[in-house]
Amino acid sequence: MKPAVLSASRAFLYQLADNLLSNAVKYNCAGGQVDIYLRRTGERVIFSVRNDGEPIPPESQSRVFERFYRVDKGRSRAVGGTGLGLSIVKHTVDAMGGTVTLTSTREEGTQFVVELPVKPPMRE
Repeated sequence: MKPAVLSASRAFLYQLADNLLSNAVKYNCAGGQVDIYLRRTGERVIFSVRNDGEPIPPESQSRVFERFYRVDKGRSRAVGGTGLGLSIVKHTVDAMGGTVTLTSTREEGTQFVVELPVKPPMRE
């Protein structure tokens, strides 16, 4: 397997992983599972985080990357947070030339998938 080299700052990668993993744990159900995947596919690195928590309603899914948007304002206050985490994820991924997508259903849980481009190999 070829190693994948990303062109990204350590701070960007930390923010990205910290926000997705924190949310997966924070918004999971009692006894729920958090799955983390990292793999290279062609010229992309795929990082995904999935949990078993309550699904994000379809009408909110297109808005979760907006600054200060909270799906359930009451629950968000109870567990903490500012509504900035997923906005930071989106801006970080955009800055690295990648994409972030969300799928969320009762049957499959909530999953965020980040795709980042692999840095081209350096020429000698």
